[in-house]
Formats: sequence, structure tokens, C-alpha cells
Amino acid sequence: MVEAFCATWKLTESQNFDEYMKVLGVGFATRQVGNVTKPTVIISQEGDRVVIRTQSTFKNTEISFHLGEEFDETTADDRNCKMMGSGKWSQYFTSERKTQG
Repeated sequence: MVEAFCATWKLTESQNFDEYMKVLGVGFATRQVGNVTKPTVIISQEGDRVVIRTQSTFKNTEISFHLGEEFDETTADDRNCKMMGSGKWSQYFTSERKTQG
């Protein structure tokens, strides 16, 4: 399942990203940087773990997880989230939710 996504991906365009960040409560300055950043995302599988590295001029991040298991993530804008990777790219993003505290 994950093998289909294992590659290097470069953002070429995004739509409504500023509105999305506003809903998440991202501050003005960070939104301005986020709106012009074009990250490169490297997805790989290392053993039984999925590794997603995001590289940009703003910030580099890396997450590593087992499919189907919840894990903690600190996002590029420093939000703490509980995540779960399902092996389906769209579900990785839609399963994000804020943690308590």
C-alpha cells in the first residue's frame, strides 16, 4: 500500500491554504511564510515504519510511524497533534486532530 507513495514529491501549487491555516489557528506571520513555501516531501518505508521527511526553506520535519497506530506529531507550525497513518495519503491528513492540554 505505502510503496505507491514512496518517492520525492515537490509542491507546485496549493489552493485555499491560508484559509485552512486560519481555521487551525496558525498565526499571521507563520501563515505568510507558509503561503509562499514550496516544500519537498520524501516518503519512504524503513522496515515496518513509514518515514515522511518534509524539507523547505522554512523548516525541515520528519515523522516516522507504523500504519494503523496512533502517534504524536509536532507540526511545522508547532501544533501538537495525534495522528494515524492509514496507508492512504488523503486519510493521513484528514485524521489529524488537536490533542488535549
